[in-house]
Amino acid sequence: MFVSVWDWQVEIDDALVAESPDEIRQQVGGYAAGERRSFDLTVDYPDSFTGRVMAAMADVPRGETRTYGDIADELDTAPIAVGQACGRNPVPLVVPCHRIVGANGLGGYSGGRGERLGLKKRLLDLESD
Repeated sequence: MFVSVWDWQVEIDDALVAESPDEIRQQVGGYAAGERRSFDLTVDYPDSFTGRVMAAMADVPRGETRTYGDIADELDTAPIAVGQACGRNPVPLVVPCHRIVGANGLGGYSGGRGERLGLKKRLLDLESD
């Protein structure tokens, strides 16, 4: 399913979220409008390396970031592997891969269509309030 976040469309695998697509859209809309600071959605993490990275991303508090290297150290792996797992995140925004950045910049962002780094920056700016 796709959800609108400002001028971007973000694909979320709603099969991994217990709540309905309507509930997901409602919470994402409230988040983007600044009316919601977190999501109250139940995500089923895959039983895989990507799932382990997703769980680590979910632990990063709003308004904070971690580097790919920070997560790699936590999971005893390589930063590039973490970056690749972030790129495979099937529920971006809800599981905040935008909070994972490069050591010297934003890094990449797989969420949304179009100019994705603009979306990542805007999400981080929203959360810095």
